[in-house]
Amino acid sequence: MEPKKRGPQPGSEKAKHGGQAVREKYGPDFYSKIGKKGGEAVKEKHGPAFYAEIGKKGGETTKREHGPEFYSRIGKKGGERGRMQPKENAGNSSATEKHTTAHDKQK
Repeated sequence: MEPKKRGPQPGSEKAKHGGQAVREKYGPDFYSKIGKKGGEAVKEKHGPAFYAEIGKKGGETTKREHGPEFYSRIGKKGGERGRMQPKENAGNSSATEKHTTAHDKQK
């Protein structure tokens, strides 16, 4: 028999309240810092190839669940969004130029 874990049942209102209390006590940067530490620990333990492996598994699952057409749809959405919004590149003078779209040319 496993020893009972301390604290409230995960997902319960008491657990939610505890998370809010931690956020109020330490602030939002706390989560960023502990997330970074966790990511660095995983990278050290499993190596960079681990991320390629889990990414591949995730891509295969997405393809199986949504079909290959899904990638075409999201690619088109991303392309449309990229044409509408200029990319921000520090130190690149051409990045500050406005990208024109078909809508801009009609004006």
